Amino acid sequence: MTSTDFNIEHHSEQQRFCIAISEDTSAVLDYTLLDPQTIDFTHTHVPFRHRGQGHAEALVRAGLAWANAQGFTIQASCWYVDKFLKQAPNEA
Repeated sequence: MTSTDFNIEHHSEQQRFCIAISEDTSAVLDYTLLDPQTIDFTHTHVPFRHRGQGHAEALVRAGLAWANAQGFTIQASCWYVDKFLKQAPNEA
């Protein structure tokens, strides 16, 4: 699955990207703006029974695409996002 296979919402006021899985369950990617040019992706969470279905990857790809389009310097305290930052550019 790709990020286009999910309905990803960006809640900028909460500094979060979300995929609603059900009425009361969401997968999330949280971030913090450290300054006007720097973003830190801090946390990715997918409820246990929904893991392995591509939610986290879709969130990270959408978040990184948005951050790049905004011209942010990107860092990741979240280990999962950090994996994507360490990939070769043509793999991310």
